[in-house]
Amino acid sequence: MTTLAARADRPSLVPDLVSGLVVFLVAVPLCLGIALASGAPLFSGLVSGVIGGIVVGALSGSHVSVSGPAAGLAAIVLAQINGLGSFQTFLLAVLLAGAMQLAFGLAKAGVLAKYFPTNVIKGLLAAIGVLLILKQIPHLIGYDKDWEGDMSFAQADGDNTFSALIHALQAFLPGAAIVGAVALTTLIVWDKTPLKKTLFPGALAAVVLGTLASELFIRTGSSLAIDGTHLVNVPVIGKDGFTWSSLVTLPDFSQIMNGGVWMAAVTLAVVASIETLLNLEATDKLDPQRRVSPPNRELVAQGVGNMLAGFAGGLPMTSVIVRSSVNASAGGRTRNAAIFHGVLLLGSVLLFPAVLNSIPLAALAAVLIFTGWKLANPAIFRAMWTTGPAQFVPFVVTVSAIVFTDLLLGVGLGLATSLAFVLWSNLRAGPQVIKEDHVGGLVHRVELGTQATFLNRAQLATTLAGFGKGDQVVLDARMTDYIDPDALAQINEFVRETAPARGITTSLVGFKDHYNIDDRVQYVDHSTKEVQASLTPSKVLALLREGNERFISGRRLQRDLVRQVDATATGQHPMVAVLSCIDSRAPAELIFDQGIGDMFNVRLAGNVASPKALGSLEFACKVAGAKLILVMGHTRCGAVKATCDFVHQGVDPVEATGLTNLGSIVEPIAEAVRMETRTQDDRSAKNSAFVDRVATINVRNTIEWINDNSPTLAAMSRNGEIAIVGSMYDVATGQVEFLDGVGFAAKTPSGVQAVHH
Repeated sequence: MTTLAARADRPSLVPDLVSGLVVFLVAVPLCLGIALASGAPLFSGLVSGVIGGIVVGALSGSHVSVSGPAAGLAAIVLAQINGLGSFQTFLLAVLLAGAMQLAFGLAKAGVLAKYFPTNVIKGLLAAIGVLLILKQIPHLIGYDKDWEGDMSFAQADGDNTFSALIHALQAFLPGAAIVGAVALTTLIVWDKTPLKKTLFPGALAAVVLGTLASELFIRTGSSLAIDGTHLVNVPVIGKDGFTWSSLVTLPDFSQIMNGGVWMAAVTLAVVASIETLLNLEATDKLDPQRRVSPPNRELVAQGVGNMLAGFAGGLPMTSVIVRSSVNASAGGRTRNAAIFHGVLLLGSVLLFPAVLNSIPLAALAAVLIFTGWKLANPAIFRAMWTTGPAQFVPFVVTVSAIVFTDLLLGVGLGLATSLAFVLWSNLRAGPQVIKEDHVGGLVHRVELGTQATFLNRAQLATTLAGFGKGDQVVLDARMTDYIDPDALAQINEFVRETAPARGITTSLVGFKDHYNIDDRVQYVDHSTKEVQASLTPSKVLALLREGNERFISGRRLQRDLVRQVDATATGQHPMVAVLSCIDSRAPAELIFDQGIGDMFNVRLAGNVASPKALGSLEFACKVAGAKLILVMGHTRCGAVKATCDFVHQGVDPVEATGLTNLGSIVEPIAEAVRMETRTQDDRSAKNSAFVDRVATINVRNTIEWINDNSPTLAAMSRNGEIAIVGSMYDVATGQVEFLDGVGFAAKTPSGVQAVHH
């Protein structure tokens, strides 16, 4: 398995090494700048960068995330160092915070990340992009005052992003601007040409070309030469007083009982964990392979990293979106890139500080600006706009708040805005009233929704107040997961007091046992003796039409079929008897949206009549009381198609198929084939229009045969006790079109000509 894993990772090694180098170049000034902004020793930033790369990179389950000192913690770190009185005491708080993060991970607290909405995560990414662009523009043109990589809008010294932009224009440095332009142009060209597909990333090319341009200015003695204040500044051991003993700081364990230390540790642990989880979620969206990082494992890795950082004199760390996004855009594929960047940070202080210190900050600024553009591209804002206000507004709030305040406050405001939209949608997503025309009359079904809370109370009260005397109301809680006490009290008051006083009949269905509301059904949704007696043939036909319309539109009535089984166990009072084909695509109860006990079904191939079928129909009407006989044919009927071919070819169906009794089905349909005279050329089953016209004639012939062969049904039809109606069902659309017959006007299917006999 190890060999296979090694082979699988081998193709990604070169991209990871190159990406790690690019991230390292960006991380060096950020580590130093964040340490400066935090009021901590400069070397503490590099310590955290090394540990975040090597240790956390090895322990983390993320393939793209890069950890290190976090700009979002700079203000907290500065305040805690000042509050605790010394950096050594603060390091103890960092160590304890790491232990707490380790406990968070073991307790599986990483699931909290899943509760942050996508629009907030996208807002976080876009805000980081905006800040990268705004913060790095001054450095792109040579204004490098307090290169600190701080990712907040406001500065501790009263300066801010926009004032820095103004100062940058006033302190414009042509040499730095040219270097920045060279680097930025390189990145744009690299991204728009086939060079993008090479192993050599554009970010590294930009840094190399920018550095070469700077060196050219210096070596030629040009007035465009950039001095050391505009270059990377890595501490060099043995120079300017930097020694190992002066760089490494140990925590002050004597302050272990200091309550302030523990409060600082809790603050750091909570804030760093939230920031890490947010960044991890955002980083996964940058991964080209869309791999999912385990949040609990990440918390464990961060905990171990912060414990080591506290012990070795480093700043607290998190997963950092800036370095992670640079890693993703530079082509990093596995966590080897993060580890390699940490190794380079460690080696930079020992082996080649002079090389690093020749890199212009303007070139690094170009890399960060290009990364920021990818994160905050206008296309992202347009895409969020198209998703609607509920997604766009929290997104914009998150972006704006992070840019003008800080990451955690911005995310908090974005989350609060998203929650406000959720609450608003709950206010609007109150009960829905659905009018259902059952056989027993009109029923108002009040569906309570998934949540019935005090937020829906006003809408529920308005809905219930709209019902009056004689109304049938069903309170339907089958889709409801939770009903709070306020809503429950309102429902009980309506059912027990208001409805009886107003003459409203109420039914209750779907209420869970712990609500102490028993389901009761007082409306009629199937044919009963009383319903059947009140029906006329025209009313039954209207019910069938309405039922088919519901079937086509997908708005079938809500029926408790189990209750209908119980209700019809002692007797049946059907409305209609349907003579239809045995075709599996033509189930009558479904087509007409009827329930148990509503209709008799006689099904024979080709919907042909026979003496036995006639006996069933006579029983249905004369004895059981059905008010309508519906003969229903259908398009693309297999029996009709076969008969068309038998007649067209002049063969005997029994001899051709070996089916002894097939003639009893084919003979009546064959009569319809001969009666269809519109088509003279193709009278085979291949002509679908011809087949459907034959099926229509067959329906009419069947109705005529019923009248001719059943004096009982014919007499009932003449007396208006029943009606005998034909119809055609379209198996392609689900629509039933009724043919004219026995006093009912009706349409015929498209392409079918009504035939009268």
